[in-house]
Formats: sequence, C-alpha cells, structure tokens
Amino acid sequence: MSTLRNNLANGQVTDFEQFRRNNRKRVNQSLNKVLWICILAGPAIAIGVACGVFKRTSYLTCLIISLVMAGVAGGNYLILKKQPYSYIPGIFALAGMEFLLCYMYASHVAVRLTWFLIPLLSLLFCDFRVYVGVSVMNLLVMALGVWLEAPYYASVRTDFATPLAAFINVFAGCLIEAAVMFVAGYALGKATNNYYRKMIGQYAETHDQQDKLQEQLDILGSMAEIYDFVNLIDFNEFTEMSLREETLHKIVIQEGQDHTHMTQGLRAQIAPDMVDDFWAFTDITTVPLRLINRKSIAAEFISSNTGWFRAQYIRVKGQMDQKPEIVIYTIQNIDADKRREEHLIRISMTDELTHVFNRRCYDEDIAELHTSGIPDDLSLISVDVNGLKPVNDNLGHAAGDELIKGAATCLLSAVGPYGKVYRTGGDEFEVITYAADCKAILRDIRLKTALWHGFLADTISVSVGYASRADYPEATVEDLEKIADQHMYEDKERYYIETGKERRHH
Repeated sequence: MSTLRNNLANGQVTDFEQFRRNNRKRVNQSLNKVLWICILAGPAIAIGVACGVFKRTSYLTCLIISLVMAGVAGGNYLILKKQPYSYIPGIFALAGMEFLLCYMYASHVAVRLTWFLIPLLSLLFCDFRVYVGVSVMNLLVMALGVWLEAPYYASVRTDFATPLAAFINVFAGCLIEAAVMFVAGYALGKATNNYYRKMIGQYAETHDQQDKLQEQLDILGSMAEIYDFVNLIDFNEFTEMSLREETLHKIVIQEGQDHTHMTQGLRAQIAPDMVDDFWAFTDITTVPLRLINRKSIAAEFISSNTGWFRAQYIRVKGQMDQKPEIVIYTIQNIDADKRREEHLIRISMTDELTHVFNRRCYDEDIAELHTSGIPDDLSLISVDVNGLKPVNDNLGHAAGDELIKGAATCLLSAVGPYGKVYRTGGDEFEVITYAADCKAILRDIRLKTALWHGFLADTISVSVGYASRADYPEATVEDLEKIADQHMYEDKERYYIETGKERRHH
C-alpha cells in the first residue's frame, strides 16, 4: 500500500492499468523470493522425519524437494529478468508451488490447507483472469495429488473399499472447500480492486488538480517577472501573498483593513497630487464591486522613486457577473513607455522646422475651446511673415527657413508662459493666449521682430492681427479667428503701402 502511495505521489501511476502493470513486476519479484524460501521446505520436512512426524516420508524425498525447488526458483529468476512485467514469471512460480504441494501430498506430508493459499496468492496480480486460471490449475493439481494418495487412503481406511472410493470421498471434500475459498477469494479480490481503483482515481484527480495549480503558479511566476510587484489576494480567506518572493506565504488581511500591505508601503512614494486617487483606487473593500462584469481595472500614477507606474487588479477566479474570489494585484513601471508616448505625442503635435506646435495641435486646442467654453482672458493672434517669397527667390530657401524660424523664436519669446504658438502654414502662425493685457504681447512681438537679425536674412517683418474675448464678448471661437485674420490682413496691407513693395511678390 505504501508503495502504491509513493508511486501515485511521484506520478508513476496515473490509472489502474498502469498500476496493475507495475504491480506485476513487484509480485513476480516477491514470488521468486518465495520460491527460494521454498527450498527450505526439504530441510524442514527432514526435521519432521527425524522427529517421527512424517513416518512415511524419506530423506530422499526431502532432498528431491529442495533440488527441484532450487531449479524452479532459478528458472523463474531467468524468466523474470527477461519479462519482469509479464504474467509468465508469476504463473510459473505459482505452478511450481502447486506441484511442490502435489509432490509433498503424494509423499504423505499433510498440506491440505496449503492448497487453498495458492489461488489467494494469485489475487496479488489484481486480475481475475489470473485468479480463475490459477484456481482451475489448483483444482486439477489437487485432484492429481488426491488421486496419487488414494491408494494409501484405501489401504489404511476400512470405509474405503477401493482407491477410487477414497479419491471420490477426499476430493469431494476438497472440491467443496475449493468452491467456498473461490467465492471468498473472488469477493476479496473484487473489494481490493475496487479499493485500488478508487484510490488511484482520487490520487489521479488530486494530482491533476495539483498539476493545474502548479501550472497556474508557473504562469503567475512568469507574470511576476514582468511586474515590479505582484500580490495574490484571496477574498474568501481575506489574505494576500506576494508572488515575487522565493518562499510563498500568506499574510492575513486584518478585519477593518482596507488596503494591502503592499499598497500601504507604496503610499509614501506617490506624487502628492495623486495620493487621494491612488488610495481610492487601491481600496480593497471596493475592488470586488468594481470588478463585477470586468476582467480587470487599472489606473496610472507617479512614484517619486520610479516615475510613472500602472496599478492593476486582474480577476483570477469567480463568475464574471459576480464578485471575484481571487484577484492579482500588480504594479508595473511604465515610465519609459510614458516618456516614449509623450515624445511621440510631442512629435505629432510639433512643427519639425520651428519646434513650435503644428496645425494639428492648433485644431485640437480650438476644438477643446468649443467643448469647454471660451475663457474671459482668451485672445487669438494671427501672424504672417512678410516678404518670404523674395527672400526664397533671392537668398535661397535656407534663408527663408531662417526667417520662419526667426519668427517662431520671436513669437515664443513674446508669448512666454501666457499661451501657445502654432505654425499653421508655410509663413503663417497662430497664437492662443490667456493674458489680461494682449496688447502688451503684441507690442513685444513688434519689438522682438524689429531687433531680430539672422545670418542669411538680415531683418524680419510680420503682419499681426488679434481678437480678444474681452473686446468681443458675444463672439464664438470661429468669429474670433476671422476677426484676427481680418486684422492681420489689414496690417499686411499697411505694410505693402508703407514699404511700397508689390503684393504679388509676397
């Protein structure tokens, strides 16, 4: 039984047939050992002869018994070496013991009860075919032994007229006993086999569950390598367990505790303006409710130590429309991803030449004003570089690019922290400002452009127009854009009149 448990625990046995195959080898080995022990039957009977117990048995019979059993044991050993998992070594051993009993019986050594032990030994194979076959062989060999001994019974018993009468009388009793023992052995074998099948089934089911659990733990272990922190939270037991530690152990979440130990350890690192949101998101008393009909929930925060990170609760066990029984709580550093994301956004929203914001960003910010409403300090400024085409034609496109970049630099310097500068076309810029005094920004733009000097282009001139919410309180965003453009074109017209340059050369 202990061997079976060990085999089951080690995974060497997964079903009854595999158990029966492995069991055959062990039974065959055990029966071979019994055959070697049977060699001692000769000396044991010789002692009985010397003591006068077996008066009709000779020492030669004892010698023959030992020699024959030594030969049978040796032959069985050779068969066992070649076919350890076969029925042949076992049946050969049982047949050898049968004929040993037959010879002993014929030699007037009383072994009647021992006959019935041979079929019982065959039950060790856990195979009723072997049991029935050995029982039949046992009955036939028993009949042979009684037949050989019948003349002796007829000669010493007055109630037996002939050897046949003695045979019939003795064998009839043996036949009844054999039938009773066969039924008892069959019941014993059936009960034993059912017990083994049940035990193997239970162990196999348990082993399968352990395999699945180990597989889940392996998966969780792999996940743990991806994340900075991984906790397994069991809401049935109300425990937490870190999967990043070499030795797994559960920590009981005390009654009334609304955050795990891992969360409590992270709170001091959270950016001050995010602490309240972080604390609300990681409240484990509300996590089960928030995970109903959801596979996971996540939120992003900033740590003073590592930068951006993502906290996530992932459902592991429980019906989707019900509270989860087990969840995994993970912390993953995403600072590099965030920086990459911000860089890509910045690229997508930035003009490549001037590094101010581009048309796409301008459109999105205008759309945002439609949604959120127009602040009272909003002003829109429309700017156009004057004389860009002549510079490109006469000094080259490098000089033209220098002029555009110079205009952007002047605008950025003038607007400062009060707004954003956008390049919306080749020589066109837009400015969205939130300043109480927009005219001061306009004066600063004029001043800085007047002082600008480049390497290829000596001076720069811009036409500027603006429209503020303060001046046009009833205007929409589109209205302010149109007014700013109109004022810019009016300023450009004055530029051409004052300089005497032809507009077509612009």
